[in-house]
Amino acid sequence: MSTPQHLHDVLVHLRRIIRATDLQSKRVVKACGLTIPQIMVLRSIEELGDVTVRRISDSVSLSQATVTTILNRLEDRKYVERVRGQKDKRIVNARLTNLGMQILETTPPLLHEKFINEFDALEGWEQTQVLSSLQRIAMMMDAESLDAAPLLVINSPDAQ
Repeated sequence: MSTPQHLHDVLVHLRRIIRATDLQSKRVVKACGLTIPQIMVLRSIEELGDVTVRRISDSVSLSQATVTTILNRLEDRKYVERVRGQKDKRIVNARLTNLGMQILETTPPLLHEKFINEFDALEGWEQTQVLSSLQRIAMMMDAESLDAAPLLVINSPDAQ
């Protein structure tokens, strides 16, 4: 049985994590006008070149439906364009436009990038312990099956 202090401390730390991700999301939107999932999709296209929705989806760990919605918004803003495949015209790829490349230059570092550096500095056993604890927390919160990218981000309904 947990002590009231342990329970209190766990809830405080969970709330701090949620607050940090929320503040980061707001800072990013204010800085460049893009949500973190949009930046993630743009960076994936930049890294992979002309790419299908499926490959972007796999790269960013978001559903194909979510990626399609994000691409529609990015296309409306002229950051990406859709082009037919050269060899197989049935395949449609997303491609960064010049404007898309320019906007990526203005995106600030993301919270998860600092986390990655800190996590990489941990010993292997510590990394395993953190992962195990987070998996258990996700299970306890019925969150293990939610669509989530490997980024620290709050997905509000308008985050796509």
